[in-house]
Amino acid sequence: MSTESDTSTTTSRRAGVLGSPVRHSLSPVLHNAAYAALGLTGWHYDTHEVDAETLPGFVRSLGDEWVGLSVTMPGKRAALAVADEVTPRATAVGAANTLTRLPSGGWRADCTDVDGVVGALRAAGGFRAGEGRTAVVLGAGGTASATVTALGELGLSDVHVVVRDPARAHATTEAARRAGLEVSVHRWADTDFGELATGAQALVSTVPPDAVAPHADALAAVPCVLDVIYHPWPTPLAEAVAARSGRVATGLDMLLHQAFGQVEQFTGRPAPREVMRDALREATGDILPLPLD
Repeated sequence: MSTESDTSTTTSRRAGVLGSPVRHSLSPVLHNAAYAALGLTGWHYDTHEVDAETLPGFVRSLGDEWVGLSVTMPGKRAALAVADEVTPRATAVGAANTLTRLPSGGWRADCTDVDGVVGALRAAGGFRAGEGRTAVVLGAGGTASATVTALGELGLSDVHVVVRDPARAHATTEAARRAGLEVSVHRWADTDFGELATGAQALVSTVPPDAVAPHADALAAVPCVLDVIYHPWPTPLAEAVAARSGRVATGLDMLLHQAFGQVEQFTGRPAPREVMRDALREATGDILPLPLD
């Protein structure tokens, strides 16, 4: 956690997002709006083109004015490796999207992507605990690993992971097991999506919209849906959910909810959630409501 002096309203402090490509990241919109609302006039957050190979050197080069880093693809595993301390949930996911400066000068790794999935499913997707125990996850990339960890936090017990090649699902299945979930892996070409949707409480799609389109109507039967895509919008899955008068959470909801924890870790202050939500709405042309509860 940042020290008390780090939260001075006038002292110069820096934070930023690392990734490649990163130029179009919306994280500066969220963080700079938060810092302004908190009266942190000396704070600034920007983007840095940094890949997994160059991340360790970049982090080591930073001066004492740096309080925190958001990390997007492809550097999340590298961020975990460079940290001096690692939170239990970052260990569970096997990756980190947040590095916060420690009083000792080192870095603590966390994964607020888990907060992003939990918050999106609850606020935008209408998730209600106790209405079922099973979830479906489409894809097995980095987002899927954070997703299965979040599903464990939400109290679900079983997850079906659907992938093109089951051999590439190892990281996600291991994350699911660390989260206490029973996990089944299904080959995409052999899957009956309608059967999987029956009885599932939540669905998270981390794959391109065109891949989901042929199965969107069947998958829309799941009562709580998160499609991590938000551009272009709406996706075929979102349209199918809307046709059933259902609710769908998106990648923008995830981005918003994961940023709350980052702001709080960097500043030591409660995140100004409504201000951040409104700034993200404005920056994206008000395409989504981005509910907070």
